[in-house]
Amino acid sequence: MEIRSWLSESSKHIRRDGIKGVKKSSRPIYHKILSQFGRLQTGTPIYQADWDVLIVLDACRFDLMNEVEQEYDFISNVERYRSVDTATERWMQKNFVEEYQREMESTLYVCGNPFSETVLSGDELKHLIEVWRTDWESPGTVPPRAITNEVIRQSQETEYDRVIVHYMQPHCPFISRPEMSKGKDVQKFGKQDWRDVWELYRDGELERDTVWEAYKDNLRLVLDEVRIVLENIDAENVVITSDHGNAIGEWGIYGHPPGLPLDCLRVVPWIQTEAENTGSYTPPKKEDSQIEVNRDDQLKALGYKS
Repeated sequence: MEIRSWLSESSKHIRRDGIKGVKKSSRPIYHKILSQFGRLQTGTPIYQADWDVLIVLDACRFDLMNEVEQEYDFISNVERYRSVDTATERWMQKNFVEEYQREMESTLYVCGNPFSETVLSGDELKHLIEVWRTDWESPGTVPPRAITNEVIRQSQETEYDRVIVHYMQPHCPFISRPEMSKGKDVQKFGKQDWRDVWELYRDGELERDTVWEAYKDNLRLVLDEVRIVLENIDAENVVITSDHGNAIGEWGIYGHPPGLPLDCLRVVPWIQTEAENTGSYTPPKKEDSQIEVNRDDQLKALGYKS
């Protein structure tokens, strides 16, 4: 944030919110200081690891996965993996680089996160499918079934050396608890001033246990979809991981600002498993008339913009 812009925003916050506005205005400075330490933690790019199918669960904490691993037979061991960054846009920028062009040219990327428009042209990859353009639904996210359907469709039509499957869950909003924060109607995006669940929790308007359980339910929701994928494609080497974690008050941080050194943001699950097509699920035919929605509005719904 440029100094002039920061001063303008700070003035607005202080006039409107008093002492709370001062705290809000100081956060970008605090994040900037912490991010200097984040530069020392490089993480491991995804293309340095061994996988045929990489399933990315957006904003999944390591300890959150630990709490549900016993509920899923395809999870036998949750290892630690250090991500290259703590926000999706930078995660993409640091993973999809020229050094790995050869690997990227044989990769299908089925993506639910709107930051793909900022970082990727599509030419770097064998095939980029931005599901967020056509399957954005209330309460302001891509439902996991839309990703599941696309991955299975593609596996039935074309062979790829590598496949990346990027679900939006367990990232908020929480599908089972849409009332926890204001959602977005496709036709009304960008017209609401709102806080996401982490900001509401930070401000004392939500209880930690309530938020954590809803967060966990969002993870279960997407893992149920992962099970469907694993039973309807063939792959010997599947990895389930995350682009970054999520802070819930550690060092005064909430959510996942970019470039921070915190383990709750950097250390993500790394689960090795396999997939075998049993033919148990057939995705519906894709509708040609699905609505394409605006990327900036989608990022606002996820809490990246205001």
